[in-house]
Amino acid sequence: MRARSALLYTVLRLAAFLVPFGVMMLFPVMREYYWLSAIFAALIGLSLSTLFLRRPLADMTADLAAGRGERSARRVSDEQVEDAATDISADEPGDDEASTPPTTPSSPAA
Repeated sequence: MRARSALLYTVLRLAAFLVPFGVMMLFPVMREYYWLSAIFAALIGLSLSTLFLRRPLADMTADLAAGRGERSARRVSDEQVEDAATDISADEPGDDEASTPPTTPSSPAA
């Protein structure tokens, strides 16, 4: 379930930012400097997510890698297309003469 792991990780990351930001906004000094609260909350959220959200991050990246592997397995490579074109052209009988351009008779030298 790729969507579940990505949604879980996103919600946890948002909570890791919004909870410290909300706590800091309770202080009157931090309400005045809301941009400083946002910076501190971002640093705290980054630290918390680095420490505690390793498993959800690993699950999400594993799901993304599996999805990318499925897409690349379905994709046809250039080599396969070229091999198929070569096989088709080799299977057509008697087209060797038709594929060569006609030659024009040379004019006699006077």
